[in-house]
Amino acid sequence: MRLTDYTDYSLRVLLYLCVRPSGLSTIQEISDAYGISKNHLMKIVQQLGELGWVETVRGRNGGLRLSSRSRELTIGDIVRKTESDFALVGCFADQEDATRPRCVIQPNCRLRGVLAAARDAFLAELDKHTVGELAQPANELARLLGIVSIAPLPADALVPVRASS
Repeated sequence: MRLTDYTDYSLRVLLYLCVRPSGLSTIQEISDAYGISKNHLMKIVQQLGELGWVETVRGRNGGLRLSSRSRELTIGDIVRKTESDFALVGCFADQEDATRPRCVIQPNCRLRGVLAAARDAFLAELDKHTVGELAQPANELARLLGIVSIAPLPADALVPVRASS
């Protein structure tokens, strides 16, 4: 089974946002981190937003962030929504599709059942894993993606600045 670049990039966007410590990310930052075309990511981010998996903030200081429940999304959920064709072979396609020739052994073929079982097993394995789980260890992934994590200072470490007289 092979996934499209669209699905691959969708997974990468979600992983990036999952390891982002806080604040908003831009499509340009994600594009730079992965070396992926910004134009490709724009369409993907739009769909992720429509699905409610990513929150988008418009404006000069806008960007995107992971929606609160998206860490619990399974990889299978994401693949099912971003892949358009699970027809591994021609006989999986819609029977009304006149562009595909009908296979002569289809009425007695057992290969279709084997391939369907393999596809279902593939998706079942993806259903066992969540975005949040695969984004671990977050610090290491963030480092590899060039995301700088700045730990907040404790309140007692802040020293007031005195005005000079």
